[in-house]
Order: sequence, then structure tokens, then C-alpha cells
Amino acid sequence: MKSTEVVALGYHYPGPNAAAELAGAIEGEQNAEVKRHMQRFLAAVGSLPLGEWEELHTATLDLSAPFAPYIGHVIWGDAYRRGEFMSDLVRAMADANVELGGELPDHIEPVLRYLAATPTPLPDLIEVLPGALATMNQTLKAAAPDNPYCHLLAATMSCAANRPVTIGARR
Repeated sequence: MKSTEVVALGYHYPGPNAAAELAGAIEGEQNAEVKRHMQRFLAAVGSLPLGEWEELHTATLDLSAPFAPYIGHVIWGDAYRRGEFMSDLVRAMADANVELGGELPDHIEPVLRYLAATPTPLPDLIEVLPGALATMNQTLKAAAPDNPYCHLLAATMSCAANRPVTIGARR
């Protein structure tokens, strides 16, 4: 399993077997930095009763979220450019056989699964991803510095740091 797939599991809504599935994925993780952050995330959320983990997930990523887990929204807000970016992502994700799983295409979970599925991701995504993740991380740390999802964002940033940067992406 690729690092981006392991990290994407952390953004998925937790279910009864989520901690065990995540633990198994983390065990096989080859990137030491990603593994360390994911182990910290799992230690924090895996010790919670499922209902509390579900509440934390929802409070962090869904309801009045302390940060928006949408790459395009972080970069462009609700401007037209975000819509164009999402349209490009939908086509690219379909070509890579990545299901959105009920999320918008610029949501961090399907974006990570898309990165795992293709060796040549959209240049626009590669260009904006590090900045979007840094903004998400700063926002979450300012709003809730003890939130376990800070560890998940750190793992996500480690994955993005290991991606090649594509020059000349369209704006």
C-alpha cells in the first residue's frame, strides 16, 4: 500500500474496524516520517470509543470544521477557478478509476487516493497541494493544537513533500 493510501485511510469516516485496518496499513508503511505521524494519530484516535472518534472526525472535518479539507477551497475559496480545478480532478480521477466516495473531488481523501493511483497526477494539483496542506495545518494547529488530526495532516504533508514538483502548471 502506498503512503498516500495509508494516510487517506485516516480521513475516512471511522467504522467498527477502522483502528485495526489503519494499524495494519501503518505496520507496512515504508516512509519512516509518515509512519511516525500515523502511529501518533492512531494512538490518539484508536484509544477512543468509536462514538467519540466519530464525533471528533465530524467536528474536525465536517461540521464547522476548524480547517477545510478541500484543496481547491483552501487555494481559491469559492472562486470560479476552484470549479475548473474540480472539473479537471473529476476527469483525472475517473481516468485513474478513483471513486469519490461521496466527497467533492478536491477533498483530501480522494485526492490522496488519486495520487496513489496515478504516476502522473494533474500538474495543477501538484503545484497547489503543498501550500494548501500547509495552510490547513496552520489553521488546525491554531484552532485545536491538541487535535489528533494534526498528526494526520503532518503525515499528509510528508507524503506531499515526497512528490515531484511539476513546473508550468496552469493557473
